[in-house]
Amino acid sequence: MALTEQRLATSVLVIGTGGSGLRASIELAEAGVDVLAVGKRPKEDTHTSLAAGGINAALATMDPEDSWQQHAADTLKESYLLGDPRTAEIVAQGAALGIDDLERYGMAFAREEDGRISQRFFGAHTFRRTAFAGDYTGLEIQRALIRRAGQLNIPMLDTVYITRLLVHDGAVFGAYGFDLNNGTRYLIHADAVVLAAGGHTRIWRRTSSRRDENTGDSFRLAVEAGARLRDPELVQFHPSGIIEPENAAGTLVSEAARGEGGVLRNALGERYMSRYDPERMELSTRDRVALASYTEIKEGRGTPNGGVWLDVSHLPRQTIMARLPRVYQTLLELQMLDITREPIEVAPTAHYSMGGVWVRPEDHSTDVRGLYAIGEASSGLHGANRLGGNSLIELLVYGRITGRAAAAYSDALTAQPRSAAAAAEARAEVDELLAADGPENVRALQRAIRNTMTEHAGVVRDDQGLRAGLAELDLIEKRMENVGVHPDIAGFQDLAHAFDLKSAALAARATLEAALERRETRGCHNRSDFPEMDPAFRVNLVWSPKTGVTHESIPAIPEGIAVLMAEVSSEGKLVE
Repeated sequence: MALTEQRLATSVLVIGTGGSGLRASIELAEAGVDVLAVGKRPKEDTHTSLAAGGINAALATMDPEDSWQQHAADTLKESYLLGDPRTAEIVAQGAALGIDDLERYGMAFAREEDGRISQRFFGAHTFRRTAFAGDYTGLEIQRALIRRAGQLNIPMLDTVYITRLLVHDGAVFGAYGFDLNNGTRYLIHADAVVLAAGGHTRIWRRTSSRRDENTGDSFRLAVEAGARLRDPELVQFHPSGIIEPENAAGTLVSEAARGEGGVLRNALGERYMSRYDPERMELSTRDRVALASYTEIKEGRGTPNGGVWLDVSHLPRQTIMARLPRVYQTLLELQMLDITREPIEVAPTAHYSMGGVWVRPEDHSTDVRGLYAIGEASSGLHGANRLGGNSLIELLVYGRITGRAAAAYSDALTAQPRSAAAAAEARAEVDELLAADGPENVRALQRAIRNTMTEHAGVVRDDQGLRAGLAELDLIEKRMENVGVHPDIAGFQDLAHAFDLKSAALAARATLEAALERRETRGCHNRSDFPEMDPAFRVNLVWSPKTGVTHESIPAIPEGIAVLMAEVSSEGKLVE
């Protein structure tokens, strides 16, 4: 059937309506610049809304000696020296303004009795610098941004799936996509494009992402446009994702559960963290706790479902209801489990892409002129271990900066060449998939990729496993040539899944190849065959299909920040 194609034009197109995409759109709209935001899932239900713990800024409301320099130092130290020092400085310096922006949009932060914004410890911070709103911080931020976007009448398309960026002569000139409900095509012309479509954690079997998000869309769109990826192998595994039910596997049990005194036990009832970090126990860093749990399960001391027990039932019921309301509610809804009486079965779960599209620190521009990447789609801040609370502030700081940069880029264009051939290619790609009638099932192939990544590129990796993973991926990519795509009465989800599959395969290849190259153990990246950190790998690994993996050196840390990178005491605070 002939489907209609709508043509739209805007100065700046923002792909993704989570925190970073909305913040960039708001910046553009407030500056009077024409902006269009598109997302493949409802803006009320983006990944940002799941963030529980809090948002970092050196406001010094609780600890007057805190400073942005100390925030930058803590960030770089926790990144295992793979974070970009300029990026860390920009985020730490711009953080207070990010909080001001949220207040201006009407966000209600938790406050002290005298009206100061409350700040709590999140591990590996030297001072209390995490502002919050209960354990719903991300949801409150998303609501505040949606409210502000509504006041500014920012046009948003909530059910449009972008399949390709349109590029001519090394510069972006728009994007192509389709409506998930009725298949209407969109050819969108834009001077600049801001990519804010998340990371790639959905390519593992257990993940804190929902079914159709974080499938690596940003990575594929950017790479096919001519950009590169940085450190795709650096993925943070959260220690506590639930195991059942299958459709919610990986849903997070907030780290606040350990922060409030929850304990981890294996199937034998042993409190095993004493073997891995006897001083900090359950308050150790995310990467250590995830590795400890993984080891217990791998060595046969896990629960029947392949997990460990996280127990808060010894805590006063009142503490649980007041401090962990979301955890209590989630487990009751998903498993009919009362956490005030029973332990929770959990396992490490793919949680956050610390690598992403290669961008410049000053404005998050990419290798493609006019193309920017922000949020979890981008890279540079987190290195090999993300400081808890840093992702939410990064969205706000770079949403603002990149919005301005995209506006300035658009203003400076004297003309914008377009390419009918590029648009025709994008159109043909969708046509071909819609006509595909092969025997291979798209969802089954996605599951095959998830199994491969879980088996060979999970918490612990080695040469043999990664090579086996690449061999399996070769076979999966061969099978992908024979998929069948069948839109139905319920909409064009099957076509979206076919594009998700393309993205997942590209993200998996980048991750496996970079993980194979990083022959060391550093932060979240555990190589059992290279158990030590290697100074020669204090580099970023940059990947593209053309060049494979190349090494990129990291700028020196400025003296004023380097002197602040002392060991941080973890006494009485949740490390992460």
